[in-house]
Amino acid sequence: MITQGFRDDFTAPMLNTRRWYVSDGWTNGRHQDCYWAKSAVSVADGMLKLAHVPGTEAERSECGEVQLRGLIHYGTIEAEIRTPAASGLNASIFTYTGGTQGTRHDEIDIEVLTRRTDRITFNTFVDGKAMNGDDAPADPPLDEAFHRVAIQWGPDAIVWFVDGEEVHRTPAGATLPDLPQKLMMSFWSTTTLTDWMGKQGRRTGQLDYLIDWIAYTPLGETCLFAGSITC
Repeated sequence: MITQGFRDDFTAPMLNTRRWYVSDGWTNGRHQDCYWAKSAVSVADGMLKLAHVPGTEAERSECGEVQLRGLIHYGTIEAEIRTPAASGLNASIFTYTGGTQGTRHDEIDIEVLTRRTDRITFNTFVDGKAMNGDDAPADPPLDEAFHRVAIQWGPDAIVWFVDGEEVHRTPAGATLPDLPQKLMMSFWSTTTLTDWMGKQGRRTGQLDYLIDWIAYTPLGETCLFAGSITC
């Protein structure tokens, strides 16, 4: 269990692999048409870049994901992100526990369905059931500017923020995720979940989902860095 807060601004020339694990060589299921690949994860210009590289007739598309080594339990997650605009892709920051951890499926999501970069989506899963979802505007759209997003996860409520302003809160008495979870960031595509994420168009170039920084403040601590919503 991770009990100390951190802020990773990705200014080192390489990803801190003592903190982050890079997914490589598999997909999360038939709904995902790209493979997680180390080659789709990089650090450059003070940013973490999660790429989507379109495939060919002979090779499947590649996409990027990183996972925090260790679990977090309650606290505040904050990040500054920018996405490309493209139908059929999902750029996310989320917490997760499930079968690979030997637990039920609990999850807390921030997702940008990049067919609509002017909206940010929020959701939770408890025992594999989606609940507590909503979305909020991003102005200007995320393909035009960076935005700060945040999750405050407590035992009685989960609150989401965009650019320091509260935009969604779980209702009183809601069923909430309460298991320790991984913190993850990913950028992936689909050819099956088109009603939700849209259909992919033809393209040949790489797309990059950019994370300028990400931070975690454990529950009960405040103001680990200037500008945190916990201050």
